[in-house]
Amino acid sequence: MDYWTDLSIEYANQRSYLDDLFQVYPTIPEGIRELNANRWASIETAFKEKNNEDLIKELLKLELFPIKDSYIAYLKRDVSSIERNPKTINRICGRLYEMGLDKIFERCSEPKETNRQIGPFFRRWTNSKALGIQPVSLDEFLSTKDDAILNGSDKQLMDFASSQLNYTHNKGLDFIARFNGNYVIGEAKFLTDFGGHQNAQFNDAISTIQTENVKAVKIAILDGVLYIKGQNKMYKDITTKYKNLNIMSSLVLREFLYQL
Repeated sequence: MDYWTDLSIEYANQRSYLDDLFQVYPTIPEGIRELNANRWASIETAFKEKNNEDLIKELLKLELFPIKDSYIAYLKRDVSSIERNPKTINRICGRLYEMGLDKIFERCSEPKETNRQIGPFFRRWTNSKALGIQPVSLDEFLSTKDDAILNGSDKQLMDFASSQLNYTHNKGLDFIARFNGNYVIGEAKFLTDFGGHQNAQFNDAISTIQTENVKAVKIAILDGVLYIKGQNKMYKDITTKYKNLNIMSSLVLREFLYQL
């Protein structure tokens, strides 16, 4: 098994992994979503008057629809379909009336899911000089051969990797650095659970470091449940199928970079 993967597994199982990881991913849930007062008043009116079409139209203007239904996305993207499909609208509104206004308000104002907030945290962490050096702009990164971490937009990182490092994969990057003359590229993910979207995130990171002919060291900076020893698929994959790839926790990244 890759040394850094093994070190990450041991860190997660023998040390204060979650306590330390909070420095990288301080996943504090946001407060409730603010609902526009005028819009909510229109929702209340439509609800009390049992005006199904207006109720749906006003609720679709909110960031979060109060119920999960496979047809909501279609209605949101084609508002004209509301008038053409009265049975669908009546069915959905029946659920809304059953919920009541208080519950609708509660659902519409729920905080954003934590795992949708954590994307920028890794870069904030690197920008805090946690890896020992302050990330620099693209111009400064290009003007020196010293150890450096590139601080740029998603597009700048992608363009640099494509033009300078022969990176041809269609997935964006979270990390580009140069240490001891070696370029390093990688994706950073916090995998909070197993299954579904989290498996897709894991696979994205793996596909990035499997990209061929890249003129850089490729790493997957992964944290979370994949290091839990057991029979879960992620753990089995990193210890068998992908055991020779550079997969590591952000908490051992600094040691990895300085030993290059």
